[in-house]
Amino acid sequence: MEKIVIDSSKCIGCSQCVKDCVASSLYIENGKAVFRGEGCIGCAHCYAVCPTGAVDMPEYDKKDCVEVTSMTEIDSDVLLQAMKSRRTIRQYKDTPVEKEKIKKILEAGRYAPTGANSQNVAFTVLGSKQDAIEKECVKLFRAGVGIGSKFSKSLSHTTIDEHFFFKGAPLVIVVSAHNTVNGTIASAYMEIMANSLGLGVLYSGFFCGCTKLNPKIKSMLKLPKGHKAVTCLIMGYPDVKYQRIAPRKAHSVKKL
Repeated sequence: MEKIVIDSSKCIGCSQCVKDCVASSLYIENGKAVFRGEGCIGCAHCYAVCPTGAVDMPEYDKKDCVEVTSMTEIDSDVLLQAMKSRRTIRQYKDTPVEKEKIKKILEAGRYAPTGANSQNVAFTVLGSKQDAIEKECVKLFRAGVGIGSKFSKSLSHTTIDEHFFFKGAPLVIVVSAHNTVNGTIASAYMEIMANSLGLGVLYSGFFCGCTKLNPKIKSMLKLPKGHKAVTCLIMGYPDVKYQRIAPRKAHSVKKL
């Protein structure tokens, strides 16, 4: 099956798909766009840019491919203020996250950009395994003198209770990938979506550290082959309200 199919009856030869193809997989011949049959990375820019809908990608599900929404429709001042206002949440209400909201969070991660359009980021919702996995992490941190100090000196003053890792939050999603950058970008997209839905988020570096130290914990996640846990997103409705934006250090910016 061809990755790209051009309907010549719809193609007007405008060259927009050719100009936007990162892999140079398209060219114009006799006033029509033609697919070379190779090189395509499946980014779907040709599909998205075609003004007449002449481009099809049979391998992809296109039910959600409606007209685009520009980021300029979001007030930039409001967006910046909201981004400055976000806080890492470690106190959560005992309220489940609705399935529809979880779906939107996962969809945001699915549409995050990946290098070479690899689309190789995976999402693991811990669900019914959440308590068992957290128990193993707690056991790891409690075992052996000083194991926690490998992560943070502050642990010497912290009680490692049964909810030390997931903070009693109702939703935990592990983002995994071959490539750390791809997984990190997807996680950022997911956090922004979660925040817009009224949810708080904690990135648990402690948990990702546990997956490296204990093969059992990693095996419990059943990650795709070759994947590593890039981030662990702990989510839920905040049980804390911040009154003002927290201060930050001055910019570190160089102009070359």
